[in-house]
Amino acid sequence: MLTTDDIIKDGHPTLRKVASEVKLPLSNEDKETLEKMMEYVQNSQDPEVSAKYKLRPGIGLAAPQINISKRMIAIHVHDEKGTLHSYSLVNPKIISHSVEKSYLTTGEGCLSVDENIEGFVPRYARITVKATSITGEELKLRLKGLVAVVFQHEIDHLNGIMFYDHINKQNPSTPPEDATPIER
Repeated sequence: MLTTDDIIKDGHPTLRKVASEVKLPLSNEDKETLEKMMEYVQNSQDPEVSAKYKLRPGIGLAAPQINISKRMIAIHVHDEKGTLHSYSLVNPKIISHSVEKSYLTTGEGCLSVDENIEGFVPRYARITVKATSITGEELKLRLKGLVAVVFQHEIDHLNGIMFYDHINKQNPSTPPEDATPIER
């Protein structure tokens, strides 16, 4: 089982690397890694399990965050309507996105960043992602709102980008222009 101690922190060189494509079909080792990543995200959202193992709550995790430089992400999040979006994916790629932007009114956080970084993170309001599931199925996902933000955050990790790289350095607390706020 992964714990908070397995998550590398901001400043670790792996977080700034572009992760490698995952070879298909998935090896047992890669499947196990993805399963452990999903288990962490799910357990971190369960108050009892989270308290018992001192897990920091998260809604997404990318393999580079556990010092594995491979293109794998686990996302377990409820959208604004309460629908659960739970994915263990390899080689996710944004193949199209809206011109329209959005941002979380609370800003973004990250399991690899311990301090609270103030500022709005502009994201695409809608994205289409192609990826392969843990079972080897090719997926094409059309996402919007919070779920689209989470996917963009995790895919950024695969490209060595941290969420705060997107924050306007001059005016971090100014909402991005023409962007839709997402309450969380």
